[in-house]
Amino acid sequence: MNVIVARPLTRDAFAPFGDVIETEGAQSFLINNGKTRRFHDLAKVEATGPNARVLVSIFRGEPYDFPLRLEMVERHPFGSQAFMPLSPRPFLVVVCPDEDGRPGLPHAFLTKLGQGVNYARNTWHAVLTPIGETQDFLVVDRGGDGNNVEEFFFPEPFSIRLGDMP
Repeated sequence: MNVIVARPLTRDAFAPFGDVIETEGAQSFLINNGKTRRFHDLAKVEATGPNARVLVSIFRGEPYDFPLRLEMVERHPFGSQAFMPLSPRPFLVVVCPDEDGRPGLPHAFLTKLGQGVNYARNTWHAVLTPIGETQDFLVVDRGGDGNNVEEFFFPEPFSIRLGDMP
C-alpha cells in the first residue's frame, strides 16, 4: 500500500485544488460602525448547471481511524464545495490532481485551527475527515438538477498518515 503523510495546509500548496479559508493574511475591513471586521472574499463559490443554486448546510462528521485507508475520492462537476469547521479542531484534507479525467497521486493536508477549505469545481477530494472526535462544519456547495458527484475507487488503496498535529 502506498503511504502518504499529511503536511500542513498552506494557501500556496493548496492553490491548484481550491482556496484555503482563513483570516490570516486575508483582505479585511471594518463594517457595522466599526464593530465588526469583515474578512472579505475568502473563497470562490461556483454553482453551474441546470437550476443551480448555492446551499448552506451543517455537516456533522464522525472521526476516522488513522492511518486512514483511502479507497475512494469524489468530485463535483457543477460546483465548488467549502468546509469550515465550527469547533477548534483540525481535520484532514486529501485532494488529487486530475489526470485525463481520473485522480492522480493524492496530496494530504492537515489543517490548523481556524482553517477551512473550498474545493474548486471538478477537484478530486476525499470525504469529510474529522480527527479525534465528532465535528460540525459549515458547508457551502451547489444544489440543483443533474448529478453533481462522481466517485473514483483506487485499484490499490493509499495509507494516509498524520504528520505533526498543529
